[in-house]
Amino acid sequence: MSNSAESTSPRPLRVAIVGAGPAGVYAADILTKSNEVKDGDVQVSIDLFEAYPAPYGLIRYGVAPDHPRIKGIVNALHKVLDRGDIRFLGNVTYGRDLTLHDFRAFYDAVIFSTGAIKDADLDIPGIGLEGSFGGADFVSWYDGHPDVPREWPLEAKEIAVIGNGNVALDVARMLVKHADELLVTEIPDNVYRALKDSPVTDVHVFGRRGPAQVKFTPLELRELSHAKDVDIVLYPEDFEFDEASDEAIRSNNQIRTMVNTLTNWLVEEHAEAEEPSSRRLHLHFLHSPVEIHDDAANPGKVAGIKFERMQLDGTGNVKGTGEFLDYPVQAVYRAIGYHGSPLDELEYDARRGVVPNEGGRVLDAEGNAVPGIYATGWIKRGPVGLIGHTKGDALETIGFLLEDRLTLPPAQNPDPQAIIDLLQERGIEYTTWEGWIKLDAHELALGAEWSEAQSAIGIERERIKVVPREDMIEISRG
Repeated sequence: MSNSAESTSPRPLRVAIVGAGPAGVYAADILTKSNEVKDGDVQVSIDLFEAYPAPYGLIRYGVAPDHPRIKGIVNALHKVLDRGDIRFLGNVTYGRDLTLHDFRAFYDAVIFSTGAIKDADLDIPGIGLEGSFGGADFVSWYDGHPDVPREWPLEAKEIAVIGNGNVALDVARMLVKHADELLVTEIPDNVYRALKDSPVTDVHVFGRRGPAQVKFTPLELRELSHAKDVDIVLYPEDFEFDEASDEAIRSNNQIRTMVNTLTNWLVEEHAEAEEPSSRRLHLHFLHSPVEIHDDAANPGKVAGIKFERMQLDGTGNVKGTGEFLDYPVQAVYRAIGYHGSPLDELEYDARRGVVPNEGGRVLDAEGNAVPGIYATGWIKRGPVGLIGHTKGDALETIGFLLEDRLTLPPAQNPDPQAIIDLLQERGIEYTTWEGWIKLDAHELALGAEWSEAQSAIGIERERIKVVPREDMIEISRG
């Protein structure tokens, strides 16, 4: 065992991570498994804070419940937190319950992994009409987020979804899918009932560029075809490919797979049709939104959306044609990306929605690294890439934290009990990993009870998600 780190810091390095989604859990895991820790050069003591009473962040509150990879990711995160070497403290909100000053008093380093939960803006006329929604808000609702209303106005028969990423496809699939198909997921009961009563017949998904430039993945695309009693509708005029598209199809297996899937669907659609389904999912490309509008019959409410027809310019980008198309819809969901939120006492790049940083070292207004303060995940690099990309972020951030460990501003009170005493003193009803185990078991029991009561219909529900924050806290702490 060495060394200067041992002599200057005989106690464990105290690290707080703010945000218990994949980014935060990956950062904690990478730190505990780092060579410096394994070799005994440094000991670490990690507290993982979360604003919600339950862990997992985006996995619990930002991914459609029928997504096939959820369970695998949750299982992986569960294994990390269940080891016992990372302490989970839920229902604690940064900037309200604890300040940066508080964290500095009890920890040598703080890593922010708060992600991005708000919708990116779409600045077109009519975006504020009744019936115009943010996709992220809808995702929070159908995922049973404890801080959003329990009800959602599902009154439209025809709906537009703007965006060509995975979130747009999730939103569209949840809108068009028959609710009974979702009973096998952890969907909350209030969400099931609302979707069951939805009058929707047609959901239109619009992207600005062509089929070779979409941002979703083959897995997300294939999931669309699994919905029962839903026809997928495509349009031959949207299948335009330029030189850059052809090169992307040749050189990128993922793009080639998606284009082949879409073109096969197009061919199959125009073959001999069977009896039409009761709902339709339309995929449109080369459409740029111009205006959402109402009409005389429904002033102030969405009645339609206008697009400009686009064309590829040879580079894979698009330019306008001057041709405009209007679609009658009664609701519009924008799903063009997420945007990070500012954090108290830290600089904020409003354009990118991130905390300014260099490799995870958070910067001040002058561009200097703030000692002991770090970022990882979407609040570090912006809401792009898949969940797995956050592992690379965390590896970089943890590398710099360990590099800085001898010069970190030491905690005034590094006793692990001290932060618990402060939370109790302030009357904060924090939850723990043991509390999550209780809540997890409760949700599983709700699913089993439902399945037994409804055994005649032959559907088994693995779990039913608890929605009200007060119930989550009571179950976790009870």
